[in-house]
Amino acid sequence: MIDQTPLDNPAYAALLGPHARLAQRSGNALRYPADVAPFAGLPAEPGLGDWAALAALTGPGGVAATAGVPADPPDGWRVLTIIDGVQLTGDDVAGVPDLEAIALGPADVPDMLDLVARTQPGPFLRRTIEFGGYLGIRQDGALVAMAGERLHPPGWAEISAVCTDPEYRGQGLATRLTLAVTAAIRARGDAPFLHVMATNVTAIRLYKSLGFRFRRTAPFVVARAPG
Repeated sequence: MIDQTPLDNPAYAALLGPHARLAQRSGNALRYPADVAPFAGLPAEPGLGDWAALAALTGPGGVAATAGVPADPPDGWRVLTIIDGVQLTGDDVAGVPDLEAIALGPADVPDMLDLVARTQPGPFLRRTIEFGGYLGIRQDGALVAMAGERLHPPGWAEISAVCTDPEYRGQGLATRLTLAVTAAIRARGDAPFLHVMATNVTAIRLYKSLGFRFRRTAPFVVARAPG
């Protein structure tokens, strides 16, 4: 059985581990560069000093988001939004490589940003590509679907940015890319997991049909630092 403990606080575990190369740190607070991802990591039970350290990272009035963990910022912070999500694990999902899926890199970012703007799968920024593992499908030269990896706590990799151009939906492209990304994760010895908005019942149904299982509720809290 794969240790699921890192999934309890996935951004913090990732920034302390496989994503340490991307981590900005102050005391016990960590965060990704703002143009990579909006997520920050704090200990499981952060104290006032940890929140002060995070405020130092964001700067006055800066914004940070927790990833799949609840947060109760102290006085001076302002909660902007809380997104109710669920966390799914794919311990037994093997994945299937896809011959039509192509690796996406920095040169593809403009097309990826355009697809994200039209489909709204979640945050994807100018440097999000640095997480790696992105695959896409092009038709007549246009990027019509993509999926990739985001948080990487030890032993796990989060499948993220799964999206399909509205004109190409219903062809199974999201399923194919999810399984292709899963196959790549499995090939290096990790296991896949996902975060999905609790209201996105269509996506949850799809992922469960592929073998992903509900693990827990996973709120995302976006808050503004004092300033």
